[in-house]
Amino acid sequence: MTANTWQPPKVWTPPAKDSSTWSAINRPVSGATHEATLPCGKHPIQLYSLGTPNGQKVTIMLEELLAAGVTDAEYDAHLIRIGEGDQFSSGFVDLNPNSKIPALLDRSEDPSVRVFESGAILLYLAEKFGHFLAKDLATRTETLNWLFWLQGSAPFAGGGFGHFYAYAPVKLEYAVNRYAMETKRQLDVLDKLLATREFIAGADYSIADMAIWPWYGGLVLGRLYDAATFLDVTSYTHVVRWAKAIDARPAVKRGRIVNKPNGEPGTFLPERHSAADFDGLTL
Repeated sequence: MTANTWQPPKVWTPPAKDSSTWSAINRPVSGATHEATLPCGKHPIQLYSLGTPNGQKVTIMLEELLAAGVTDAEYDAHLIRIGEGDQFSSGFVDLNPNSKIPALLDRSEDPSVRVFESGAILLYLAEKFGHFLAKDLATRTETLNWLFWLQGSAPFAGGGFGHFYAYAPVKLEYAVNRYAMETKRQLDVLDKLLATREFIAGADYSIADMAIWPWYGGLVLGRLYDAATFLDVTSYTHVVRWAKAIDARPAVKRGRIVNKPNGEPGTFLPERHSAADFDGLTL
C-alpha cells in the first residue's frame, strides 16, 4: 500500500471539478439550482425516480401491490436524471428538500402527502394499502428491523464500496479494502439469516425483501459494479437462492426496469404511466 501524502487543511474548501462520474453536480449546499415544475400524470400516486437500487425498491413495491389486486396503487413514474441535475429543480426540492430519488406524491389524500426516502415510501405504501407488512407486533417489528438495517447498511455497499471500486477516478487500495470488507460482512449477515428462513423477515415476502433485494440481490446476481468475482458472491449460497427466487417474481421483473433510462432494446422503461407500457418489453 502506497503512502498518502495529502493532509486535511485546517478549513475544508470544495476541490476543483474532476473527471469522476458525479463531480459536475456534487456541491456542499442544498436547495434548488433552477426553476422547473415537475410533470404530473393522471394517477393519484406520482413517483419521481431513477432505476437505481433505491429507485427499484419503490417501483417493485407498486408493481407488487398492483399484482395483489390493489388498483388504487396505479401510478405514474417520471424519470429524474440525477446525472443531469433534475433532482435540483425547484419542483423536486419542494417534494424532497434532500434532493435524492425516489420521491413520491400521493394526491389521493387531502392535502396531498409527500414521501421521500425509499424506506419511508415502502413503509407508507405498506401501511396505506395493508400489504407486505405483518399486522402482528413481532413479525412487523422483525420486518422493520431489516428495513432499517438496509437503510443503514446500503450506503457502505453503494457510496462506499461501489464508489471506490467502480466510480472513483483513482483506485485507493485502503478505501476499496475497507468497504469490500464491510460489504462482505453484510453479505455474511444475510447469508446466515437466510439459512434459517425463506425470506428476510420470516416465512412471508415483505417490504424488507423489496428493500434489500435491489442492493444485495443485485450484487450476488452480478448486476452491480461488475464486482461478482471480486466479492466471491457465489459463496453466499443462501443469499443467491433468495435473490433468484425474488428475481423470478413477475412484479419484480416489471418494477426493476421502471425509470431505467437505457439498456439493451426492450429491457428498460424510462417512464411508466400504465400497465400497457410493459407490452413488448423483455421481462
